[in-house]
Amino acid sequence: MKVFILAALVAVVASEGYQYTKPAYSPIVYPTPAYPAYTGTAHPSNEEYVAAMPYNFAWAVKDQQSYNDYAHQENADGKGYVSGSYRTLLPDGRTQIVNYKAGDYTGYVADVKYEGEASKYQEYKAASYRPAAYPSSAYTRPAYPSP
Repeated sequence: MKVFILAALVAVVASEGYQYTKPAYSPIVYPTPAYPAYTGTAHPSNEEYVAAMPYNFAWAVKDQQSYNDYAHQENADGKGYVSGSYRTLLPDGRTQIVNYKAGDYTGYVADVKYEGEASKYQEYKAASYRPAAYPSSAYTRPAYPSP
C-alpha cells in the first residue's frame, strides 16, 4: 500500500510539468579607478635634477645626572661635499671625537681621536646598592601528607 501511495505521489508531481527557470542576476560592475595621466619618464634627465641646498646644523647634550655628554655639527656646501664632527663620552671616561668628510667622489672619510685616560668602568653608587629586602613567603606547606 505504501508503495502505491508513493508511486501516485510521484505521478502527480511529474504530471504538473514543473520547469526550473534560472534566476536573472545583473552583472556586478566595479568602478574603474582613475589614475593620473603619465607625463614623464621613469628617470629624469640631468637637467631635471635640483641641486642640493647648502645647510649647517649643530646640537649638543650635556646632562651631569645621567652622564650623557655628546654633540654633533655638520656643514654641506650644496655641491655634494659634507663635513662635520661628533663627540661622545664613553663609559670608560674618555671622549671620542670623530671628524669626517664625505663627498660624491671621495666617499666617507673619518678621523677618530680619543681624549682623556681610560679607567675601569664603575657603576653609579655601587657601594650604597643593596638588594630589596622582601618579607618571607606567606604560603605554608600543604596540610595533606606527602605520598
